[in-house]
Amino acid sequence: MSFAAPSDPVNRPTKVKVSQLCELCHSRKALIKRPKNLSKLCKQCFCLVFETEIHNTIVTNSLFQRGERIAVGASGGKDSTVLAHMLKLLNDRHDYGIEIVLLSIDEGIVGYRDDSLATVKRNQQQYGLPLEIFSFKDLYDWTMDEIVSVAGIRNSCTYCGVFRRQSLDRGAAKLGISHVVTGHNADDMAETVLMNILRGDVARLEKSTAIITQSSGSPIKRSKPFKYSYQKEIVLYAHYMKLDYFSTECTYAPEAFRGTAREYMKNLEAVRPSCIVDIIQSGENLALKAKKIER
Repeated sequence: MSFAAPSDPVNRPTKVKVSQLCELCHSRKALIKRPKNLSKLCKQCFCLVFETEIHNTIVTNSLFQRGERIAVGASGGKDSTVLAHMLKLLNDRHDYGIEIVLLSIDEGIVGYRDDSLATVKRNQQQYGLPLEIFSFKDLYDWTMDEIVSVAGIRNSCTYCGVFRRQSLDRGAAKLGISHVVTGHNADDMAETVLMNILRGDVARLEKSTAIITQSSGSPIKRSKPFKYSYQKEIVLYAHYMKLDYFSTECTYAPEAFRGTAREYMKNLEAVRPSCIVDIIQSGENLALKAKKIER
């Protein structure tokens, strides 16, 4: 006997009928049904709503201070490209009064990072923002390819993640910047929560769900304006706005544990589209419970 998942009318994915009109403007055809609230929107209204949500996240969480210089961790991928575009747009629209710098890290992965950095350089011209590039080779005297040749591919993402975070901090410090903004989205954060739960590492849940983080002893704080933004919607926004981004997966990514968590979450999302935010909220609640137990 085959098992059928229980019916969930709220989260059941349904296609938007072409004849349906946008729920906001009531004049254009709805092209997207959002998983977080099931609203049916046209292209123009979706883009405006998406921008407004990011602005509200920034304001509600007091992410920026007037006169502050911030470094956007720019990789050329969809998330960081949309982030750079979005912060430039919202800073001009709402007068945050911040100075934006693109900060890129060259890990030294031949055939991957060199191509993505070419995209970042185009973004610099497109957005009119200053760009600074720091490399693993300059900072640590090792490229990622050299590290993998010695340590093996299995733990490559672990090494790369640690060195990349440190490189962003060191690069920002050299530029006199104390705030790094990254394009981590809701999917990324939900994956991290799952990974920490599967590893039994409850202690890391608080940091993995926080919108603002700062390592002990480090003068550099980090923020994630896309904490509640779905990856699908970021890609859709980039498509609608015709943004220039690099979409090739890293050479070493298929070996990462994160890929396992990502596949698991995709299966969950097929049954319950709201699972991404649900997982983040569960991680926040578990972190709070762990804190209470420690006290």
